[in-house]
Amino acid sequence: MESIDVNYGSLKRYDTTKPPLRQRKIFTAILRVLCGMSMIGQEYRIEKINMEGLKPPYILLSNHMYFVDFHLCSIATWPHSVNNIATIDGYYRRPFIMEWLGCLCKRKFTTDMTLLRSVKKVLQEYGDILCMYPEARYSPIGTTAILPDSLGKLVKKQGVPVVVLLHHGNYLHTPFWNYRRPRKVPLHTTMTQVLTAREVEEKSAAEIGEIIRAAMDYDEYRWQREQNIRITEPFRAEGLHKVLYQCPRCLAESKMESRGTILRCAACGKEWEMDELGVLHAKDGETEFPHIPDWFEWERSQVRSQLEAGTYRFEDEVEVFSLPNAWRFQKLGKARLIHDMEEGFIVEGEHNGHPYRVHRPPLGMYGLHIEYDYCYVRPDDCVDISTDNDSLYCYPVKQNVVTKLAFATEELYKMKRAERKLARTGGRPVSPQPR
Repeated sequence: MESIDVNYGSLKRYDTTKPPLRQRKIFTAILRVLCGMSMIGQEYRIEKINMEGLKPPYILLSNHMYFVDFHLCSIATWPHSVNNIATIDGYYRRPFIMEWLGCLCKRKFTTDMTLLRSVKKVLQEYGDILCMYPEARYSPIGTTAILPDSLGKLVKKQGVPVVVLLHHGNYLHTPFWNYRRPRKVPLHTTMTQVLTAREVEEKSAAEIGEIIRAAMDYDEYRWQREQNIRITEPFRAEGLHKVLYQCPRCLAESKMESRGTILRCAACGKEWEMDELGVLHAKDGETEFPHIPDWFEWERSQVRSQLEAGTYRFEDEVEVFSLPNAWRFQKLGKARLIHDMEEGFIVEGEHNGHPYRVHRPPLGMYGLHIEYDYCYVRPDDCVDISTDNDSLYCYPVKQNVVTKLAFATEELYKMKRAERKLARTGGRPVSPQPR
């Protein structure tokens, strides 16, 4: 299906192909001071493992939970310059600052071949640190989000050491589904060299990918219990219904509610309470999922079952705001958002008297950028459907549906990829891809 760009008239789009600037030492120092000041009053610890004698260039891979990740990264890498891969909304109203800091601009879940040239420039020409957040969004449930299969290939091609920055506590402090109300939680970051340059040279891209996946594996609720971190805030469960959107008792979708420490299904009335260690307890009857990520993964399996049965489809009216450049969101008005098993995502609308259609096929997106309370536009749920030169933030009329859309995107990609591999091997079975 052919895509038709939004007609913006004379409005210029941001050029994401610009080569990155080298971060000047003065900016590195200013950033370090500002990040240090932002952490005043916050208990945190940075532990360095196998980092003795390591100097840039190297690739730094960080898990992603909230903006505090960037502050801790700056502190951990001091005094070295870091070039961050950042998305277009990170440039919003501050593109010049991001460019001066040496950032590499990218749109969410798109294939940008020019990015590889910029990566090479940072590592091979500048000899600096390239920082990536391969999950490409904040973790919705405090566990590792899907990582791109191409990660091992990128590392192999660059031939430099790999360091993993693994944050613990950031999600518990400011969960994605209620980031406006932080909790009192200590933060612990480990900075570990997981691959030397020699190991990158000796290992295959697939082996490198597996090592990275293992190093980036985390579960914040498990870590909370292991560290005996008690979150006593009386609002600790508020917003949790955005990720736990389906009731395991009556199977109703998008009927969950949360308030204070209670998660409740409006359809059948069942309630669960979150204790101070992040464990759920049913107020009555069986506690289906005491461990919150288990509930989340059960929802994924429910979506997978719908895809396998061929019954999955989503369609709704949406209000669309786009970000063709970094200065101002454009209000595009009403449109139709469709997600189905054959075509993937389609956004159809009209702007400036001309129709537009954005089409992203299932194999074109291994993941979906979702927001629960998007601070730049309006505090509601939305999905970001991006192309190489535009990003459409779509607000559905239907409530509490974006988490399911994220599951469906990931699982549909896996299914289509497995089907393609099966076709290439003449029907011989292939090994399932890791998450």
